[in-house]
Amino acid sequence: MIDRIKEILLREAEAIKNIPVDDNFEKAIAIIYHRVHELGGKLIVSGMGKAGQIAQNIATTFSSTGTPSLFLHPSDAQHGDLGVLAKHDVMLLISNSGRTREILELIDLSENLYSDIPFIVITGNRESEISKRSTVCIFTGNPQEVCPLGLTPSTSTTVMTVIGDALMVSLMNKIGFSSADYAKRHHGGYLGYKSREQANQ
Repeated sequence: MIDRIKEILLREAEAIKNIPVDDNFEKAIAIIYHRVHELGGKLIVSGMGKAGQIAQNIATTFSSTGTPSLFLHPSDAQHGDLGVLAKHDVMLLISNSGRTREILELIDLSENLYSDIPFIVITGNRESEISKRSTVCIFTGNPQEVCPLGLTPSTSTTVMTVIGDALMVSLMNKIGFSSADYAKRHHGGYLGYKSREQANQ
């Protein structure tokens, strides 16, 4: 059992190391910075199923680190929640297969509302319809899932999370986000205390 767990961890670590890093990361950061920090828009993150859970985490992490963001469920978007979308927003869409029907429909609906809205896509399929319709496509490397059936999103969601972290940290650096800035957004709990302590040093 211990050897098996070590193998799983090694495979996950290798998948992270093998994420293709190219200029699409820089392009995505530039778009988010321009739309959110220069034009006053926000980052809208969406995904379905397990990818949606990763999208929720990415959205809340961006918001707590100075880049206003929220999660939009692709199905709820079809029932009025798309109204949260504003002129200068940018969308970050997550789909491992790149074929998620609800995400494709979300692209159609969003473009119908604002034809020039940019789409940043995180996917394991560069040749998919979602990838082709994206403004910027960040490729996960399409790692094999550690699930013994090869079905359960596991390794794929790990690399999606790491890509989200890379984008978030890069934006923090770009906007010069400080401990004092963090404390203003995260007052409660140990992290709130720690950020205020760092800000006062």
